[in-house]
Amino acid sequence: MGEVKNVANPAPSSTVAPLAPASAPPPTRRTAFAEGVDKARAAATTEPGRLRIIGAFLALLVLAFGAVTAWQTTDRAAAADDVLHKSQPLSTAAADIYRALADANTAASSGFLAGGQETAESRSRYEEDIDEAASKLVTAANNADPDSPSTAFITKLNKLLPEYKGLVERARTYNRQGFPVGGAYLRYANQKMQGEMLPAAQDLYTKENQRLQDDYGDATPYPWAAIALGVVALAGLAWAQHRNYRRTNRVLNHGLVAATATTTVVLLWLVVGHSVARAGLDDSYDHGVRSLNVLHDARIASLKARGNENLTLVARGAETVKVTADGDEVTLDKYDHDFTTEMNTLGKGLTLAAKLADDQAGEKPVASAESNMAEWKKRHTAARAQDDNGNYEQALALVIGGKDATGACFDNVDQNLADALTHEQTEFRQAAGDGLGAMTGLPIGAAVLAVLGAAGAVVGIGRRLSEYR
Repeated sequence: MGEVKNVANPAPSSTVAPLAPASAPPPTRRTAFAEGVDKARAAATTEPGRLRIIGAFLALLVLAFGAVTAWQTTDRAAAADDVLHKSQPLSTAAADIYRALADANTAASSGFLAGGQETAESRSRYEEDIDEAASKLVTAANNADPDSPSTAFITKLNKLLPEYKGLVERARTYNRQGFPVGGAYLRYANQKMQGEMLPAAQDLYTKENQRLQDDYGDATPYPWAAIALGVVALAGLAWAQHRNYRRTNRVLNHGLVAATATTTVVLLWLVVGHSVARAGLDDSYDHGVRSLNVLHDARIASLKARGNENLTLVARGAETVKVTADGDEVTLDKYDHDFTTEMNTLGKGLTLAAKLADDQAGEKPVASAESNMAEWKKRHTAARAQDDNGNYEQALALVIGGKDATGACFDNVDQNLADALTHEQTEFRQAAGDGLGAMTGLPIGAAVLAVLGAAGAVVGIGRRLSEYR
């Protein structure tokens, strides 16, 4: 019998089955930004794509020009409005505070010299000056920025004012009773006024003047950023129209022409309007603020001179000062020496005010003040001669008497300076108002025209794109 093979359980094969192929890595997923860049790059290779990019660029450029113009002109218009309605009036109010305090001090000394015969007019003048100073301090406090130096000076003056009034009332009371201590109280009140109150008022005036200068500095600079953007926008529009002409031989594209026209109008309005505004503001400073500052200083000097003249008779040589003259040290009456110093300041101020006056209406009161100042000096010299010779009553009559006394000269000088200040204030308001008016409507007008210009650029490019559909 043959050999039987086991076919039910064959021997295992030695051949190994092949492995399955490895799967490929998943593709990298690109970001939307990268895809957008690729699409934009692809679109830029076609004329419609380039036109879309040009249209978007021109629209954005015109809108940016309008936005920057509106922003810069709004800031300058706001600063010009502050000059006219806020900082300059506050500067004048600060000067009025100083003037009212100095005049109150002068009226108090005049009333003291009159003794029991103090006139109702002198008393009323003192009370009106004190009330005006208090009222102006309230106005200044309402308009001052919190925690500013001006607020500190206002607070100080509000504290010192009732203290000063109390000293003056004591001086009056003792003087009417014939007690010499009344003169000491008045000198103490004058020291408080001269040493604390008037310096604080001067500091307030200085701070408000600096605030006015800052507002001028914000209102007058040319808006160079807006002007530069306007020039760039016009250049871009001109290039786009030239490109359009080279490709189509069409001279005009109505949308681009409209965009160019509105951009040109805004740029011209910006340059001309700001130039007119700047000229008006500069004029308001040169022929308004400068003259006002000089006249305020001159008026303050006249008030201080008058106060020192009165105190010369009140003190009767009780206070002296040593000065050097021609190499020698001499002793002078303190108040008479201060009177001479303030009169010299007044003379210099009037000379400068006459130079700054630009019309007859401004020159006339200054010339009258100079004439009255010269007469004041003559009468003061005569009064001092009488006092030095022991004729106190005659000297007193020459100082606080009627129309032939120095008091009449002082009143004339003060009135002349008040008239000059009124004239210069009117000149300032007119010039500053013209400057502010030149910028009226410019921010809104620039924004509206810029939107129209951008729309025109988009429409103009859209007309070209329609030719490819």
